[in-house]
Amino acid sequence: MPEVTTPAHQVGDFFVDYEEKVFPDVKAEPGEKALVTFHTVAFEGSIGFVNLLQATRLLRKGFETSILLYGPGVTLGVQRGFPKIGDTAFPGHQNFNDQLSKFMSEGGKVYACRFALQALYGHGEPSLIPGIRPINPLDVLDLMLLHRKDGAFILDTWTL
Repeated sequence: MPEVTTPAHQVGDFFVDYEEKVFPDVKAEPGEKALVTFHTVAFEGSIGFVNLLQATRLLRKGFETSILLYGPGVTLGVQRGFPKIGDTAFPGHQNFNDQLSKFMSEGGKVYACRFALQALYGHGEPSLIPGIRPINPLDVLDLMLLHRKDGAFILDTWTL
């Protein structure tokens, strides 16, 4: 058997150069917009949460940023908790709620498709995190097209 002679990693060690930034820090020009769409289920992968963080980063870079929750994406925007709404049943249980609330508190806009909310997932508008704007299913495409017409940066979030 080969002998391992490398010392064990210790708390505080790092494996990569986390300080080097290769590209310039891009900031929005006045009036630039961004749209982050979510067609993904809460808790079924990391992409939903990662792109919520990206949406917040776009907002902080100066983009007028909106989030669209449609299809299974509406599951990111419903209030949750156990045993009561707002309670944290396990670490990370409120990640989506907390990140969406933070995003909105910093000026971001969040829209949720009413069709997906009711017809697909059995929720009503009162189930949404306060501040999320429910929209007609016909508005889903128009919201995307309006952002496209404005030359917005669009980040589509999908899982299959």
